[in-house]
Amino acid sequence: MAGPPGNGKTSLAEAIAEALSVPFFVVRYDALIGSYLGETNQRLKRLFDYVRTTPCVILFDEFDALGKERGDVHETGEIKRVVSSLLLQIDALPTYVVLIAATNHEELLDRAAWRRFEMRLSMARPSQPMVLDYVKNALATEGVLSRDAVAAVAKLALSSFAEAGDFVREIRRRLILADGGISLNDAIRERSRVWASRMRVPGDGERSVEATTDVRPATDGGKKKGGTSVRSSSSTGSASKSGRSSRP
Repeated sequence: MAGPPGNGKTSLAEAIAEALSVPFFVVRYDALIGSYLGETNQRLKRLFDYVRTTPCVILFDEFDALGKERGDVHETGEIKRVVSSLLLQIDALPTYVVLIAATNHEELLDRAAWRRFEMRLSMARPSQPMVLDYVKNALATEGVLSRDAVAAVAKLALSSFAEAGDFVREIRRRLILADGGISLNDAIRERSRVWASRMRVPGDGERSVEATTDVRPATDGGKKKGGTSVRSSSSTGSASKSGRSSRP
């Protein structure tokens, strides 16, 4: 599965494992890749020896970390040996093991790696109608979205299902904390304004966050102390912080 992040590659792999009623394993590269010569190949062999013992679904997320193009002159010989070993291990998998690979950078994969997979899926960014349908369905239990609430969500131009999911969770959190004190559509309009301020792209001389910062020497009763104080004010409040001989 190839495509930009946040569009359901990992969720789809989990759904496949659930539909097949088999264990779901996700490969952790921090525990797989070693710093010594041959260490990664040994760990890779132990990994595949284990998954062969039971029907399962195994996910290699960020597959480009292991399946890099061997013809890249900037890669070391060790990485090339790891890729060759990985391809051989994939070929030796039994039919009751489903291997899924996900990547955000398909152009970095070794050409031989593509032949190891019987199905290739492109997980493109969702269109705005798809994002709006997702938000409507996710909040269907809370009520019906008004026309202006839908327009407020559309203005955010959410670029992935992950962003849309975060927005939906924030709306639900707002409704729970309000304990009936705010309607669904009012919560959407309120949080849309907050999200719009976060996602605004700054122009020339403009800050990405609506805030002003003052830096001045810290004082105590009119006397200077060692250090500086930083005061930041915004529409949500202000805060001050002083530290020892630090610069902002």
